[in-house]
Amino acid sequence: MSFGWDSSVIGGVIELEPFKHDFGFIGNDKAKANLGANIVSTLQAGCFLGALIASPITDRFGRKWCLVAVSLVVIIGIIMQAAASGNLAPMYIGRFVAGVGVGAASCINPVFVSENAPRSIRGLLTGLYQLFIVTGGMIAFWINYSVSLHFKGKSMYIFPLAIQGLPAGLLCVCMLLCHESPRWLARRDRWEECKSVLARIRNLSPDHPYVVDEFREIQDQLEQERRLQGDATYWDLTRDMWTVAGNRKRALISIFLMICQQMTGTNAINTYAPTIFKNLGITGTSTSLFSTGIYGIVKVVSCVIFLLFLADSLGRRRSLLWTSIAQGLAMFYIGLYVRISPPIDGQPVPPAGYVALVCIFLFAAFFQFGWGPACWIYASEIPAARLRSLNVSYAAATQWLFNFVVARAVPTMLVTVGPHGYGTYLIFGSFCLSMFVFVWFFVPETKGISLEHMDELFGVTDGPAAEKSSVQGGDDVGSEMGKGDQKSKHVEVYV
Repeated sequence: MSFGWDSSVIGGVIELEPFKHDFGFIGNDKAKANLGANIVSTLQAGCFLGALIASPITDRFGRKWCLVAVSLVVIIGIIMQAAASGNLAPMYIGRFVAGVGVGAASCINPVFVSENAPRSIRGLLTGLYQLFIVTGGMIAFWINYSVSLHFKGKSMYIFPLAIQGLPAGLLCVCMLLCHESPRWLARRDRWEECKSVLARIRNLSPDHPYVVDEFREIQDQLEQERRLQGDATYWDLTRDMWTVAGNRKRALISIFLMICQQMTGTNAINTYAPTIFKNLGITGTSTSLFSTGIYGIVKVVSCVIFLLFLADSLGRRRSLLWTSIAQGLAMFYIGLYVRISPPIDGQPVPPAGYVALVCIFLFAAFFQFGWGPACWIYASEIPAARLRSLNVSYAAATQWLFNFVVARAVPTMLVTVGPHGYGTYLIFGSFCLSMFVFVWFFVPETKGISLEHMDELFGVTDGPAAEKSSVQGGDDVGSEMGKGDQKSKHVEVYV
């Protein structure tokens, strides 16, 4: 929630008149766009750093206590933002510090969830991460709208900046009530604790066959890894990730999925939704903020539908494929409308303009049906256990890096890339369509496959002498990979 809240609140805050006055939004449109982009993107820069340092820290100190620590970092950054009072330096520093905490949490959280989740609902539980990203964004949107109506002066922007600390505070308190990840405990040879936690989160007795089988799978995989790797350091794991073909393939899939996720343009709309709605003809700050709040509701409802009915039934791969096309078509319509029949100041929005507004909401829904939750599910479930935190760290760092690029570029693009920024939408639409090709050829289905059997899917065998292996899904794997998806059914790698 802190991820979505912190990312979304600032887009509305920079549209509030007291904030513009206190922080010096003067000059031409391009200068104001640059200042807004600098304030917004500083958070993403901090998130990039936090994502990079998260893996070695969480492997050393555990998932639970790292989440407690990073929540405190986020709170410190938010206090600095709320106290900035017109000074850019503490605003920049505060957003960067908060970003470090948010970026680190964005890595640790999916790992913690996936390591605790039963395989049958792992997609649902890991996808809840995305649900609360959009829930945090929705709350931020409505807070911005409410302060535009009911607050005056500095409090109009101080309140939404300060209330960002709520989810971070909840994370700190609630994680104190949680257990450590059983798979992390196993890696630290705390086997009794591991089995006890596993039985507790499965709500079964320690000697129940389900718990015994899962515990044995964890033991077998860890034994195999140690036979191959010994007591590997961070740099040993990094080398293992990039020199073993099956591991490298999984890392690259995770990284490119996150690049694609950001190049859909979703966070451009999340962050700059009030500005984009104005470009489509919505007039007045309160009205554009209200439209942004509706956009947030659409995202939350769509994400709930995906997680309840599609994540573990339709599957990850199919969800990515069809939403690539749907998102691209929505973006193309918006761009062509703004180019051919742009809104005119002082005139009511034409029917074609209302269709463009509907396309914004449809785009939000399509994103939550696939590219929003599915990328985080893939990044956290496909790596080997010893590489999971590192893989999610690379994926999250990539996500934040391209989030930063988008956040920094979009305000200027909306001013410079054609009248009303129509080229911005066409660029993002082109990326959406191209993502279909990437998923079709390179991303296999993982629905229903246990974490301990991902190595088999990606062709990593237990012997270093193995040369070429062709992985054909078998009864368990093949049935989940789609009957028509023959290209993803055979994954050939070299070990």
